Amino acid sequence: MLFQVGGQGTRPTFFEMAAAQQLPASLRAALTYSFGVLALRRPFLHRVLDYEDEFYALLMLVLETHSLRTTDASFSESLYGLRRRAVKIQAKKDDAQSSSGDGIHHSGLEKRQKVLSVVFLAVFPYLKSKLYSIYNKEREARLQASLWGHGDERFDGTDYIDGGEVSPVSRGNLDRDVSIRTRMMTRIHKIIGACYPWLHASSEGASFAYQLLYLLDATGFYSVGLHALGIHVCRATGQELMDTNSRISKIRSHERERLRGPPWLKALQGALLSCMYTALDYAQTGLIAAVFFFKMMEWWYQSAEERMSAPTVYPTPPPPPLPKVAEEGIPLPPDRTICPLCSQKRANPSVVTVSGFVFCYTCIFKYVSQYKRCPITLMPATVDHIRRLFHDI
Repeated sequence: MLFQVGGQGTRPTFFEMAAAQQLPASLRAALTYSFGVLALRRPFLHRVLDYEDEFYALLMLVLETHSLRTTDASFSESLYGLRRRAVKIQAKKDDAQSSSGDGIHHSGLEKRQKVLSVVFLAVFPYLKSKLYSIYNKEREARLQASLWGHGDERFDGTDYIDGGEVSPVSRGNLDRDVSIRTRMMTRIHKIIGACYPWLHASSEGASFAYQLLYLLDATGFYSVGLHALGIHVCRATGQELMDTNSRISKIRSHERERLRGPPWLKALQGALLSCMYTALDYAQTGLIAAVFFFKMMEWWYQSAEERMSAPTVYPTPPPPPLPKVAEEGIPLPPDRTICPLCSQKRANPSVVTVSGFVFCYTCIFKYVSQYKRCPITLMPATVDHIRRLFHDI
């Protein structure tokens, strides 16, 4: 399944490189969507979705390693007929240099470059996704703390330890270890939450700069990783495309010759190698076609599937947590039917949408018009945030 998008010469066009770079993200989205649809019928697949980053990183690690070993290209680059070549710059002063590409020569990838390519293609994206997950959770925690205050910290994991009678010394050591670990993880998460936006902006800015320079033909490196590894991505020649299968056969036959042991053990190892190679071939050549075929079929039967699986009555969502009462705010009366401002039974009850507390319409309108805030939580508010309640009608 090899494609040539267009252009002349060995240098790929910008659109070929962009398509090859975006293919892993599109593949991950398609796989996640497919597993999500299948999980509606097979609940055990939810475990795969819980560890989505790990499963996808392992899949890409296997595919990228196999692809770089056999074709000198990443999984997505091999599908577009591209190959990776090591850059060797040789300075020459003769006049014949102008016809040899300004001293830039390409050669096959070294083992070190293949290993580092796998790191850039599979390991770094996994780490980036985990950092983004931590940053997103930390951002949500800060937002929730700013709106509702910190959660009740009285419930610690040590309160639920059920192990019979534990001595005070052991329980104290355990509590201290748990508290130290919790503080360390909290501190690490806060550091990641503060540093991730700058790291992400720097990474995206460098990628954009390299892509712009590649589009303007000012550099031969499409990304920072390729420049750090000293690798150019080139179009595969016709002879290279024809020799790929023979190269794979030679690698596999060489590995079978290296098997050691009794004949029955060598036969068993050879059968296992054949099964592994067959699985890799099917995964590399049929993964994208199978996923997008499934998406087409799912789109075709989408309306019928929604009618069959969609519930008629959805469960009631849980109520949001109570907002944090400010220390300088007006205290809440014990009776919920009393207005906190006038201490009388509410007349024309109205709610302040920023906090959710209910007052008399006249009282809250005068207070918000004068102070521009909620009287209980002291959160900024305007008269546009006041809504009349009609539950008593």
